[in-house]
Amino acid sequence: MDDICVIVAAMNAEATIARAVASALAESAVREVVVVDDGSRDDTAGKAASVDDGSGRLRILRQPRNLGPAGARNAALAASSAPLVAVLDADDVILPGRFAAIADLREDWDMSADNIMFVAEDEAAEFAGLAAFATGGVAERMTFARFVEANFSRPGRPRGELGFLKPVMRRAFLERHGLSYDPRLRLGEDFDLYARMLLAGARFRLVAACGYLAIERPDSLSARHSAADLAALVAADDRMLAGPLRDADRAILTAHRAQCAQRWHHRHFLDAKRESGLLRALIAHSDRPRLLLDAGLGVARDKFALLRPDHVRSGGTGAPRHRFLIAP
Repeated sequence: MDDICVIVAAMNAEATIARAVASALAESAVREVVVVDDGSRDDTAGKAASVDDGSGRLRILRQPRNLGPAGARNAALAASSAPLVAVLDADDVILPGRFAAIADLREDWDMSADNIMFVAEDEAAEFAGLAAFATGGVAERMTFARFVEANFSRPGRPRGELGFLKPVMRRAFLERHGLSYDPRLRLGEDFDLYARMLLAGARFRLVAACGYLAIERPDSLSARHSAADLAALVAADDRMLAGPLRDADRAILTAHRAQCAQRWHHRHFLDAKRESGLLRALIAHSDRPRLLLDAGLGVARDKFALLRPDHVRSGGTGAPRHRFLIAP
């Protein structure tokens, strides 16, 4: 099988992009690797080219301005043709044998995903030598309600939203339903696409394997988001809520929207406080009691997190040195 295109959106990723691209090119199932240098100010494109294996499978696109991960991935989709598509973040690694474990074409699926192992950057070399391996307790068929519910942030727990999954997707399904990444999103673009695919009837399976290594870095894009990013994610939920939904699906998506709105209000108020001070921020938002309530809840949550014993033991990370997205 050599039917997979791996797309890599990268901005200022010269420190990690070679490792990511080399891991994709090492897979015999990969027909194309398309790297989109998304307006980088460093040598991201050059570092990606440095691991070209001469097979003709690597293509590097340079964007003159930053499109964001959604826009960059759409550019890669438009420039590729393999029937199966997989996303690889520029600081992550595909473990050898991953696609053989999750892309069995004899089974009916439109999205097929495995578990993810998160490791710290200083442990990446140790774990990158692993081959894809079987796990327990992961295999299931995903429904829209199950997927959305699994994307709630849980206070006091490491991030475990299933929007972090990196499924192999059938290009034909995306094209048949006119689906792509929403370029208005710079946060949660994966969640949004997967949710819309499920609403369109996608068969989404999780397999009991792990072949994707996510490297946790304090300066990664996923660690940074603005109030505008969160507002755009709320708007994306609103667009799905405006369409036909079953009652249970509408209820869980409404709850997801409420949590995203709380995070948005919290970030918006913190930004206003930073710019003009606490008193002026309170006065400026005195006519928005919901925003002030959400901001207060967010501050309380952050304070509580700082007092947790696991936060102190881990030096402030609040997470173990390595973990799985879905506990086996």
